[in-house]
Amino acid sequence: MRIFFLLISFYLYLFSAHILVYHRFDDNRYPTTNTSKKALIKQFEYFKNNGYKVVKLSKLISYLKEKKQIPSNWVVLTIDDGYKSFLKNGFEIFKKYNYPFTIFIYVKATGQKYGDFLTWEEIKQISKSPLAEFGIHSYAHPHLTNLTNQEIKKDTLKAIKYFKKHLRIIPKYYAYPYGEYDDRVKNLIKPYFEAIFNQNLGDVTAKSDIFDINRCAVVGRSDISKKLKYKTYYIDWISPKEYPKDNILKKIVAKVNQNQKYVKLFISGYAWKSVKVNNGFVKYDFNKRLVYKRNRIIIGKDFYTISTKLLIRGRPK
Repeated sequence: MRIFFLLISFYLYLFSAHILVYHRFDDNRYPTTNTSKKALIKQFEYFKNNGYKVVKLSKLISYLKEKKQIPSNWVVLTIDDGYKSFLKNGFEIFKKYNYPFTIFIYVKATGQKYGDFLTWEEIKQISKSPLAEFGIHSYAHPHLTNLTNQEIKKDTLKAIKYFKKHLRIIPKYYAYPYGEYDDRVKNLIKPYFEAIFNQNLGDVTAKSDIFDINRCAVVGRSDISKKLKYKTYYIDWISPKEYPKDNILKKIVAKVNQNQKYVKLFISGYAWKSVKVNNGFVKYDFNKRLVYKRNRIIIGKDFYTISTKLLIRGRPK
């Protein structure tokens, strides 16, 4: 039986894809969300020269839904917000390499023609390319964990309404604004979509939650070879469930593989540390104040095989 489970674990590790997320292209005003044309070409050359196949997001999702083996050389490219810099500086490079992409549209910015954002007319122009797919990045790009249930539903339905009106297609995919979400947010939004995407490091496998799919952010001079090393460490998070009301994170508890002796632990604002596993459980007394409004807790089999838990301070419901 143990050999059987080891084989299953190996199988899931072997068959996986990576989704990357970009924002701006060759726009040096915003270095934290920008990818230069030079860096983009370097990354695309890496895909081409190292046996990677860039596929449409819809193809990967269909494999997930049909429980097919996901080739380990697949890469999916997504773009959040819908900035004009994609049309101006990125689109031609995607077309040159024949690499498909999915743009997650910040609907309000598009509809009200915010200066840096693509208009509906420009999106329609891009949509004529067989490489293009589109999803929703919310209507008003809010911090979703700060909203009430009613506000989340209102924002989501408004985004869907305008998306359908202007593009004449029913949106299938949603990407969380700022990559921020919790179980409440996920459960409110998922009835409207076939798949939802985060911004957590990791890959996509047969075990991936289709409403919580990992995407690795690519900005600046990101080493794409390292991004593609990340794997998802499948564990059961037990505690904490949500951001602590007193801002003090008391204890971290998770169930991991029983054969694991130690795990790597990271908490935003604090250094990585090695934590002992006892009978398949990580139990770590922390008892310190969380540093940021948005915090990541990461438990890793190693530095590249990881699971992420987001703790985001929101307003009281």
